[in-house]
Amino acid sequence: MSRHNTDSETMIMNRDQVIIRTSVIGILANVFLAAFKAAVGIASHSIAVILDAVNNLSDALSSIITIVGTKLAGKQPDKKHPFGHGRVEYLSAMIVSGIVLYAGLTSAVESVKKIIHPEKPDYSILSLVIIAVAVAVKIILGRYVRAKGEQVNSGSLVASGSDAMFDAILSASVLASAIIFMVTGISLEALVGVFISVIIIKSGIEMMMETLNEILGARADKETTDQIKQLLTEDPEVHGAYDLILHNYGPDKNLASVHLELPDTMTVREVDRLSRKLEKRVYKETGVILTGVGVYSYNTGNDEAAVIQNHIQEIVLAHDWAVQMHGFYVDVETKELTFDVVLSFEISQQEALAVLYEETRRAYPEYKIMIAPDVDISVTE
Repeated sequence: MSRHNTDSETMIMNRDQVIIRTSVIGILANVFLAAFKAAVGIASHSIAVILDAVNNLSDALSSIITIVGTKLAGKQPDKKHPFGHGRVEYLSAMIVSGIVLYAGLTSAVESVKKIIHPEKPDYSILSLVIIAVAVAVKIILGRYVRAKGEQVNSGSLVASGSDAMFDAILSASVLASAIIFMVTGISLEALVGVFISVIIIKSGIEMMMETLNEILGARADKETTDQIKQLLTEDPEVHGAYDLILHNYGPDKNLASVHLELPDTMTVREVDRLSRKLEKRVYKETGVILTGVGVYSYNTGNDEAAVIQNHIQEIVLAHDWAVQMHGFYVDVETKELTFDVVLSFEISQQEALAVLYEETRRAYPEYKIMIAPDVDISVTE
């Protein structure tokens, strides 16, 4: 077994243990809170407190789904899934956000019913104390779960932590409406329930959209891509690093490919040695595995080639939609000229290439020009 695989499996095991332990704590806390709140809600005839208890049960269910998702995501790669099962975590995060959204919609319906058919609650001092303790517990639990989620990059834990913080706001609102009722006799809990429901619905939609972006394939994090490019270009033999593409197979499971711009004097053996060294360094520093390293060669010791490159670059980068030019190489003897251009999403590749071919061929009609269009997948400088 390779060193990469051993280190990666150790990291995954530690991460899974943190997620499962945190989720179990969340389940126990939410079950106890739900039991106490249900008792208070039934005794005081408070729809807001009862809905709060139901919401705690939905949080416990979310934690159970998180554990199941983590277990499934931790399964070893097999013939059908050679890159593992890490993306299952995104599905579990989507289910958690769906539960949050459903809880918000259900709360809204019940709150509206209470507005139409009001029923006066009957609070006691003990019930207020229980609700106040529940607020404090939810705040502590929410901060803890969210912090652990961010620590191990778990979308499900982050979603559960955010939901717990919203639950704290929900319980605080219920407590405030109860105090107002006891002091003034005015019942606001149904209106408070509607307000809380809107907050929960908004939270569920935001969680769902964030997870959906991960499933669809969002742009790679700029901090990560910048770090990888910096690690690659710090080597004196590397003139530039381009076309970096990250393939995500679950949280902290990233494979990548990149093109390196190297001198046209390097031998295949030298390129092999360099690429192996860079692969080890990138994995050690970022945890990203470089699965493919392509090569662009650049001209060395040819003044005419440098003049042509500078002129071509001026032509290309004069357009706002041309984000970057790289991989330039010219053979002045065979009259062949090639380069890559990164295009923004504001223009179609066909339209951009038509313009660039016309302008470069007009400037160098004696050359055979080949332009390779690249998509602005990772943020370029």
